[in-house]
Amino acid sequence: MSSNFIDYVKIHCKSGNGGAGAVHFRREKFVDKGGPDGGDGGRGGHIIIRGNKQLWTLLHLKYQKHIKAEGGSAGGKSRSSGAQGEDIIIEVPLGTVAKDSESGNQLAEIIEDGQEIILMSGGKGGLGNTHFKSSTKQTPNYAQPGESGQENWVVFELRLLADVGLVGFPNAGKSTLLSVMSAAKPEIADYPFTTLTPNLGVVSYKSFQSFVMADIPGIIEGASQGKGLGLRFLRHIERNSILLFVVDGSGDDPLKEYKTLLKELKKYNPELLDKNRILGISKLDSMSEETKKKISKKIPKDLSYVFFSSLTSEGLSELKDLIWHSI
Repeated sequence: MSSNFIDYVKIHCKSGNGGAGAVHFRREKFVDKGGPDGGDGGRGGHIIIRGNKQLWTLLHLKYQKHIKAEGGSAGGKSRSSGAQGEDIIIEVPLGTVAKDSESGNQLAEIIEDGQEIILMSGGKGGLGNTHFKSSTKQTPNYAQPGESGQENWVVFELRLLADVGLVGFPNAGKSTLLSVMSAAKPEIADYPFTTLTPNLGVVSYKSFQSFVMADIPGIIEGASQGKGLGLRFLRHIERNSILLFVVDGSGDDPLKEYKTLLKELKKYNPELLDKNRILGISKLDSMSEETKKKISKKIPKDLSYVFFSSLTSEGLSELKDLIWHSI
């Protein structure tokens, strides 16, 4: 699965050039000097991106380094316009952002199925000589060339759309939690960075309701500077409506872990701290009542929290309730 999840591609895109306008004069029997009748050139093809809810990765674009739309055809006689160049439609998963690779400016964002955005407009077709006739110039011997298309290197980034984003250090128990709360089958092992790609799981709730949870690769200190998996996973957190911080209750200082996670998120994007937060203290099964009380005392009063064990399922229904009310 990890090799198939591609959340970043860079492609050189070029829209089609517009076709040239025609220089032509009407020639008919008995009319030796008809007026200008050169048609307009056709518009060049657009580069369009379209949302497709069936896609969940940018893998299909990984080996496409260049995408070029067709140019418009030149105008013809009898004021006939040239054909438009064929548009190119790039299908992308929901949550895809397109950016200018040099400036980093956002060009488009796709969040709905079927949503279409013109990424690069095709060049306009040139006007034929019929448009340049005037009282002083009866036989204009010129027409407009077509406009050039646009071209640039574009970065496509996928940011997962999920209700809940799991945030925590490697090995904090996030993947195990996702696997017991949903039908997702993330890769789980007892070493850091098992989760190298985000995993999505649908969690069932009461009365046939559900919410989507994303297990995002673990943070390490310095992630906002690009250490470890760094920025690659941080962008996925931007889309989640709730952040569930998972800290290891059997560790030395779970609250210190939580504060470090907050610090990394703040450095990357301070707006992430405006999202609703829940603190999940994992590995309740290996914790004494005394340790639990000690941790509870340190937790800020305004922070919703729950102790849970993915092994014994203790605290999981309470966690689901907390998430659902927060959503």
